[in-house]
Amino acid sequence: MTSHRTFPADDFGIYYVLAECTDYYDTLPATEANKSQPHPQGVTGLRNLGNTCYMNAILQCLCSISPLVEYFLTGKYITALQKDCSEVATTFAYLMTDMWLGDSDCVSPEIFRSALGNLYPMFMKKTQQDAQEFLIYVLSELHEALKKYLRRSYEKRSTQRCCRKTIANETSIITRLFEGQLNYGIMCLKCENCTYKNEVFTVLSLSIPSKYECSLQDCLQCFFQQDTLTWNNQIHCSFCATKQETSVRASISKAPKIIIFHLKRFDIQGTTKRKLRTDIHYPLTNLDLTPYICPIFRKHPKYNLCAVVNHFGDLDGGHYTAFCKNSVTQAWYSFDDTRVSEIPDTSVQTSTAYLLFYSCQSFSTPIQKCKS
Repeated sequence: MTSHRTFPADDFGIYYVLAECTDYYDTLPATEANKSQPHPQGVTGLRNLGNTCYMNAILQCLCSISPLVEYFLTGKYITALQKDCSEVATTFAYLMTDMWLGDSDCVSPEIFRSALGNLYPMFMKKTQQDAQEFLIYVLSELHEALKKYLRRSYEKRSTQRCCRKTIANETSIITRLFEGQLNYGIMCLKCENCTYKNEVFTVLSLSIPSKYECSLQDCLQCFFQQDTLTWNNQIHCSFCATKQETSVRASISKAPKIIIFHLKRFDIQGTTKRKLRTDIHYPLTNLDLTPYICPIFRKHPKYNLCAVVNHFGDLDGGHYTAFCKNSVTQAWYSFDDTRVSEIPDTSVQTSTAYLLFYSCQSFSTPIQKCKS
């Protein structure tokens, strides 16, 4: 059902309404039992170090992914560490430990930020950065620090030529959880020769097909629909020995355990910049990816939402927050830097969603390292 509430064009109106709701719940009287009860594990705020809300939102989402957290809390990461690039992974482990096992209601991500900032100085500046770009850098650096080499690389083939899954020669906790693979079927429209190309991904960037309102399935259908490449976009055909008009269709040949969707709200064409404020409806449970996954690889076609990154404002200035489902309490929480509050399921769907994290499996409470 579409809300009839109107908000200012800059969509900060939604942020202020959510903030007012949080303030209201914060002022409610607490029972004596609630006063003495510590905050749930994994429900910890993060200090803003100067326009670092983009970083805090991403870290909260990663902190909500139990298999990733467990890998660091149990110390499994230590044996995989590459000596020449271990600082980012080590400080990430310390931060996850503080957020899950610490006593504070909020902690500072400063050490982790410094480690990443040594490699990417733009994250040390007190200027707003794009949360999706930050996520890609974090996942890339964690992979580099924790990767192991396999003996060989090969392709797992099926009877269907269009379904080929390439087995990479590097693996890590990041590739095991987040890495998927797209298979592009490319057909010359003159000779009808077909070729196939594989491409790995950790984030799927989805165009938004409507200006006002659409669904996540609409965005997915737009991404996976057949495209025809003409004129300057023609592809060279080896059989025709010249460039020809070509049809291209993508499918998922390897579905990741955690699939991340980037909703392309920022549109930049030359000097013109705008933000698409389309209200995109996305399911909290049972997102069906069956139509887009190659049939023989449909092991986990349905996904449940586990985290959301929201963006308020415009391209030149704005604010990021996160909604995350906690694996201990099974409740949803809103993370706005140091402000943390439990929210009902009905509040998770908003028109400010920018990144969506879906999991094909339910999360359990992360196992912690046993104390000797």
